Amino acid sequence: MKFGKSVCIINVGGTKYAFPKDVIKDFPLRRVSRLHSCASEREVLEVCDDYDRERNEFFFDRHSEAFGFIMLYVKYGKLRFVPHMCELSFYNEMIYWGLESSHLEFCCQRRLDDRMSDTYTHFTEEQHETDDEFRTDASSNGKRDSKWLERMRRTFEEPTSSLAAQILASVSVIFVIVSMVMLCASTLPDWKTAESNIVEEHRIIEAVCIGWFTAECIVRFIVSRDKCEFVRRPLNIIDLLAITPYYISVTMTVLTGENSQLQRAGVTLRVLRMMRIFWVIKLARHFLGLQTLGLTLRRCYREMVMLLVFICVAMAIFGALAQLLEHGLDLESGNEEYASIPAACWWVIISMTTVGYGDMYPITVPGRVLGGLCVVSGIVLLALPITFIYHSFVQCYHELKFRSARCTRSLSAEFLN
Repeated sequence: MKFGKSVCIINVGGTKYAFPKDVIKDFPLRRVSRLHSCASEREVLEVCDDYDRERNEFFFDRHSEAFGFIMLYVKYGKLRFVPHMCELSFYNEMIYWGLESSHLEFCCQRRLDDRMSDTYTHFTEEQHETDDEFRTDASSNGKRDSKWLERMRRTFEEPTSSLAAQILASVSVIFVIVSMVMLCASTLPDWKTAESNIVEEHRIIEAVCIGWFTAECIVRFIVSRDKCEFVRRPLNIIDLLAITPYYISVTMTVLTGENSQLQRAGVTLRVLRMMRIFWVIKLARHFLGLQTLGLTLRRCYREMVMLLVFICVAMAIFGALAQLLEHGLDLESGNEEYASIPAACWWVIISMTTVGYGDMYPITVPGRVLGGLCVVSGIVLLALPITFIYHSFVQCYHELKFRSARCTRSLSAEFLN
C-alpha cells in the first residue's frame, strides 16, 4: 500500500481493529490482505465499502459478530459458527472475507453441508419461479393479456393460489377418483356379463374424464412460461402417459371396427390401458402427504442408493452361502429350492425384510443359523439409512406445511378483499 499511515484501522460494522501495515500484507483473510496491494483510493474502494484517509480507516459494512468469530480463527486457527446465526449467512461472510467451508471445524462442516443440501433442494425451484415471476411482471407491464395468462397459470398450477384454483383442483380430484373407480370396476369378472347399457355408460363416463384431463393438460401447456420445461416435468409426463393409451385404444377400435379384433391386438393395448392408473399420481398436486413423499425421495436419493447397495451386498453374500450350505455340499440330496444363487437371493431378500412367505426355507442346521444371521443383519442394515430418511420426511413435511399455510393466508386475504 503506497499511501496512509503505518497503522491500519479495520472497521467492520462499527467494531474497529488496528493492525500494522506489515501485518496487513500477510493477513490470513484474502480481502484484508488485498488492501496492501492497492495503489490508489479507487482500488481501495473496490475492496472495502468506505475509506477515511485522515485516520487510515477502512470500513466494511458486514456482520461484526461474524467477523469477530473469523478473527478468532485468525488467532487460534479454529473456525466455528456464531451461535443463533444462520449457517448460510455465516458462510456468506466467510466467502466475503476469502474463507472456504474447508476452514470450518468438522462438526460445523457437516451442519453446513446438510443445510446447503436441504436449502438447495427446497428453494431452487421456488427461486426459479420467483425469478420468472419478476421477469413476467417486468415484461407484462401494461399488457393485460400477459397478466391474464399469469393468472390462468397460477390457477392451474398452484391449487392454493386462489379460490378458483381450489375449486378447479377439487373438480380434478373428483375426476381422478371416478376414473380410478371405473378402471377398477372394468376388471371385475361380472363386468363382462353386464348389460350393454351399463357398459355404454361406463364408456361415456370414461370419455368425459379423458376429455377433462386432456383439456386441463392442453390449457396448462398453453399458459406455461417455458414449453420445454413443461414437457420435462415428471408430473406432466405422467399426465401424457395416462391420457395417450385411451386415444390409442380408440384409434385401434376405429381401424379394426370390432371389439373382438381389438382384443386380438395383443397385450400391448391392455398394458397401455392399465397405465391410466398413473392418474393416481396426479393427486400429488393437491395433497400435502404425496408432495412430502416426493420431496423426501428427491432429497434422500443418496440414502436410497445406500440402502440398495446394502441389500445387494447382503444378497450376494448370504445368497452364495445359502446355496452352498443347502445344496452345494450335497448335490444328490440337497435342498432343490436353493439350487442356484439367484434362487437363494430371493430367499435372502424376503428374509432380510422379515416378510418370510414360507415358499422356501433352509432345512439344514447351518442353513438355519445362516437364516437367523440374515434376518438380524437385514433389520440392522435397513434401519441405518431409514433413520435419515425418516428425519428428512419430517423436515419436508414441516416445510411444505409452512408453505401451504402461507398460501392459505394469502388466499384468505384475497377472499376477504
